[in-house]
Amino acid sequence: MPPSSEWGTFKESRSAPIHRWFSFPAGFSYRAVEWAIGASPGAPPTRILDPFAGSGTVSVVAKGRGIPSGGTEAHPLVARIARTKVRWDYDMDALRAASEEFLASLEETGPGLAEEYPVEALPELVRKCFSRENLGRLLHVRETLRRRGRTEYRDLFELALLAALRDASAAATGWPYIAPRHRIRESDGLEAFRRRLRQFVDDLVATPAQVRRIPADVREGDCRSSPFEEGSFDLAFTSPPYLNNYDYADRTRLESYFLGFASSWREISERVRQRLVVSATTQVERGDRLPRDLLSPEVERADPRVARGLRERIEELSRRRLHKGGRKSYDLMVALYFNDMTRALAETARLLRPGSRFLLILGDSAPYGVHVPTEVYLGRLARGLGFRQSSLWPLRRRGEKWRSNPQRHRVALRESLLVLRN
Repeated sequence: MPPSSEWGTFKESRSAPIHRWFSFPAGFSYRAVEWAIGASPGAPPTRILDPFAGSGTVSVVAKGRGIPSGGTEAHPLVARIARTKVRWDYDMDALRAASEEFLASLEETGPGLAEEYPVEALPELVRKCFSRENLGRLLHVRETLRRRGRTEYRDLFELALLAALRDASAAATGWPYIAPRHRIRESDGLEAFRRRLRQFVDDLVATPAQVRRIPADVREGDCRSSPFEEGSFDLAFTSPPYLNNYDYADRTRLESYFLGFASSWREISERVRQRLVVSATTQVERGDRLPRDLLSPEVERADPRVARGLRERIEELSRRRLHKGGRKSYDLMVALYFNDMTRALAETARLLRPGSRFLLILGDSAPYGVHVPTEVYLGRLARGLGFRQSSLWPLRRRGEKWRSNPQRHRVALRESLLVLRN
């Protein structure tokens, strides 16, 4: 099967069992991972790595194929979601019985849920997405789960509740943006949770018994300093953040606020943004003591030509920002992104056995109209870090829907599959 234009999107995963549990906005197609496993030369891989695990697409595919996997995800809430998606070792009869018993316990409560729970204590964003009554229903599920304490089903039931939030919302909450001013038909929160929980259980029951205990070790951690042992994987597949000013920390704000994981922009910055590879201007601060050379020595050592090309683009961005209304710090963003990604590539090389492959779905960018060939630069940096060869397969064109925006640049962008060999 040749590479598909859909591989860089979550479209194909949205209806696939288990993958559909949480539509992470930065997700990609599970079919790309299946292809990578099937296209491995010689024997199938024995352990697969995803340095940017996200909501667990790689590990879900690997587990279904009977292959152990590992991954790191720096976003604490998303890491928890991924770990929940790869736990399949339940007593399925007991799970179904427990889920139906929990749903029955929710039905025992009559009207007036909005008055029973402190709706006003929730951040404004959450309150704008639901009617007061419906938000009360969703809080009823949350608080009932908390009163029961930590059980073996707690994380699974909680994930079903998170998935139900956008199903039930009266505001447009399609990924990646939440638009409270754009009203849509609201769905009953309890019914949305009921559908999701039963869907989860059905998906788990359908998993083959022989793969349910296959290890899938997704850790909350930083791929620039991985907790895994050297040479412990023989295939890596990932889709790292794109250099497109996309705030990954912000995209799960509804879920984070509803759970109480965070209650403000500042708390999300402290708990999430500061941990992530830099890919957005919301992650950088423009101080008075910026170093003259923003690029790290690691970038220069890996490939001086790439470093030179990046410096030219960083300097051009520094000039252009002075004539733009927002004066966004794209120059800092680009420099810090490649500093971080160079470290991530070096660490992944350390974890792979000799002869292993590393596949990345990537997109280029053009902040303020300055084209940054991310996939080309990362391929060259990877070779400078010890990967023996690389190849690049274009997948699809990007940015077409923004052409009518007069503020948008006119640079043609694309999404590609970068294949490296260690």
